[in-house]
Amino acid sequence: MVRADLLPASVSLATLAAATVAMRAVPGLSPTTVALVLLLVVLGTATRARLPVAIGASIAAMLSFNFFFLPPVGTLTIADPENWVALIAFLVVSVLASHLSTAVRSRADEAVARRNEVTRLFDLSRDVLLATETTGAVDALAAHVARRFELTAVAICLPGAGGWTIHQGGTEPLPLDTASLDAALVRAQGVLESNARRRDRGGRAADGPDRGVWLVPLRHGTKAVGLLATASAALDTSALDAVAGVVAIAIERAQLLAERDATEQVRQRADLASTLLASLSHDLRTPLTAIGVAVANLARALPADERRAQSDAAVAEVGRLTRLVQDILDMARIDAGAIALDRQWVAASDIVDAALAHVRHALSGRALQIDAGDALEVELDPRLVSAALAHLLENAAQYSPSDRLIAVAARIDRDGLHVCVTDQGPGLDPGELEHLFERFYRGAAGRRSAFGTGMGLSITRGLLAAAGGRVRAENMASGGARFSIHVPGPVRPATVAQ
Repeated sequence: MVRADLLPASVSLATLAAATVAMRAVPGLSPTTVALVLLLVVLGTATRARLPVAIGASIAAMLSFNFFFLPPVGTLTIADPENWVALIAFLVVSVLASHLSTAVRSRADEAVARRNEVTRLFDLSRDVLLATETTGAVDALAAHVARRFELTAVAICLPGAGGWTIHQGGTEPLPLDTASLDAALVRAQGVLESNARRRDRGGRAADGPDRGVWLVPLRHGTKAVGLLATASAALDTSALDAVAGVVAIAIERAQLLAERDATEQVRQRADLASTLLASLSHDLRTPLTAIGVAVANLARALPADERRAQSDAAVAEVGRLTRLVQDILDMARIDAGAIALDRQWVAASDIVDAALAHVRHALSGRALQIDAGDALEVELDPRLVSAALAHLLENAAQYSPSDRLIAVAARIDRDGLHVCVTDQGPGLDPGELEHLFERFYRGAAGRRSAFGTGMGLSITRGLLAAAGGRVRAENMASGGARFSIHVPGPVRPATVAQ
């Protein structure tokens, strides 16, 4: 503060000197006029500086008034008693005016500071309301507090069964120890009281902050659920209480969001089970019925061609049933997060060949256009990616006319593997695009199909997500739909494998 007062003090003395010199150059000025001019300089100083500087300016102005303008001029001696009265009145008026002016200015500064605190609290509250992620919510909250209030060191401390969990939010860590946190939490468990004069609430470690750290209780109602720790000089007491209140509300909101998410997951699992049974009952029953009929027919004496037809029908239905069971297993593994990666160096043609072999039954008799290079190799899990591509190929075969071409283009560049499957079918309904990869979702065209559970595209997205890739769908300008796969990974020339 002393260094900050040097500039206004220097400006005040310079202004007094300039005013004194200017008035000395004007002959015949009355002491009243001189006193008013010097008083203006003192008031100007009081509006810009703190009270000590203003009082110093008042004393300097009084000495200048006495030395240069009250007879005998050039000395600090006053001959006329009336001049004593004038000098004392000048000093009292200048000091009182300085005090009033600095008091008004300090009130204005305090009002601005309160307004800024309210604005920052509002911004912090908005940050809390906009936060929807429950993972890392408290860490993000600590960072918001540090950013909004320009704090270099702040932490949110929450007790748990395994001890304290400390979420640091500033650029500098706070020196906290378990004993101090335990003691502060015990103090916070007492009766909640308020001190209106100090604007203080019970429980804050205000009388003896530990190593320059304030520990403020975070309360849900009257119950302390944690502590807000910050540097002792960072915020005043009322601001600390207000911030702690917002932080406590934010923590309660994060817990409610987590509970809501957990409840939603339970509900989704229940819906998944009921939807799974409803969606698969027909698709499981149909192949089983067809297999039973074919086996019963094979038990009878039939011509060779009819026996072959019945055998082929049974084999086809067994394959259909096997694929359905595999889809169920894949979705269960995706939901459980039990997909293990087995990365290998493969070419784009290897992925396409594996996918085509997997859905040979669905592409039988279809016209295919394959464009897959083998000059480069990418490191990824070929099993997951080829299985995902197989679902896209089966989807294209199911929802496009049998006499139309299905094009598959696969390439590897520095970003990884890119595969596009383009059909010449009716395309995708724009209103269904956002739901296309949801589990068990079947569009209008899918619901008209005799076979399909709505799991294929959902499994595709899940398999690619496990492999670190993604899939997207779009309509072609010339008609039909295009599904694009991108799986990032390290790339090398295929010759390296040699």
